[in-house]
Amino acid sequence: MAGLSTRHLLGIKDLNRADIELIFETADTFKSVLNRPIKKVPSLRDVTIANIFFENSTRTRLSFELAEKRLSADVINFAASSSSVSKGETLIDTVNNILAMKVDMVVMRHPYAGAGIFLSKHVKAQIVNAGDGAHEHPTQALLDAFSIREKYGDVAGKKVVIVGDILHSRVALSNILCLKQLGAEVMVCGPTTLIPKYIGSLGVKVEHNLIKALNWCDVANMLRIQLERQDIKYFPSLREYTMLFGLNKTILDSLDKEITVMHPGPINRGVEITSDVADSKQSIILDQVENGVAVRMAVLYLLAGQTPTI
Repeated sequence: MAGLSTRHLLGIKDLNRADIELIFETADTFKSVLNRPIKKVPSLRDVTIANIFFENSTRTRLSFELAEKRLSADVINFAASSSSVSKGETLIDTVNNILAMKVDMVVMRHPYAGAGIFLSKHVKAQIVNAGDGAHEHPTQALLDAFSIREKYGDVAGKKVVIVGDILHSRVALSNILCLKQLGAEVMVCGPTTLIPKYIGSLGVKVEHNLIKALNWCDVANMLRIQLERQDIKYFPSLREYTMLFGLNKTILDSLDKEITVMHPGPINRGVEITSDVADSKQSIILDQVENGVAVRMAVLYLLAGQTPTI
């Protein structure tokens, strides 16, 4: 079985279309494993993986940990808040201390863009980027595209709008790069202050009217407002943002066609999306969570270069 063209997964920009399709084909296999009574395979037995998270995380950290354990890897978890980082230890020293314990692969989330790229140049272990600042979140983009493929049979030709805080979102950038690689049409929608100036260079459409954007698309990926990354006010109030860019059931039911609703989480219910939309039959939000485990299993297995034993 062919492997990936890259030794690390630092961003979607490092993957070609063949890599993405290989990940999806492998994820199909692992998803069937996850639906068996015995959900574990010995594919990564004797491989040790460290999950190093310098930012808070629920879904991504648990999804990676479950993927690793389903592959029979040995797993160690590291949280910066309870480590020597709080005493002034550098990133390289922290990771080298962990690698001295014979760790083979590092899954890292970090608040600074490019942290994974920096680390990959200074340590021997393979690095999987679980999110670096407002830069990239490659496995989220892969599981989002995988979920669209599962829903429609193919990503090519589908119209996807990404709504919300595009400026501060690592999910938005990775999704744009992944969807464009797979032949989808992509639009971004949000307040002018939250749309990056360079966005047109990525080959995406820009729309500031939510209704027009939703009538154009097949899939709407609703992003939360990342208040923790905003050092100034980009819009007057959350209430005003919700009035202009929040998706509710009234809007959803008024559209010309039935669309699919996605969200990478965590959801701020009542802000970018209401509960009746998040829990509706048009939502595939929980499918995204389920697919996240299979996609991350595929990424870890392919990077490890193992032959599947399933």
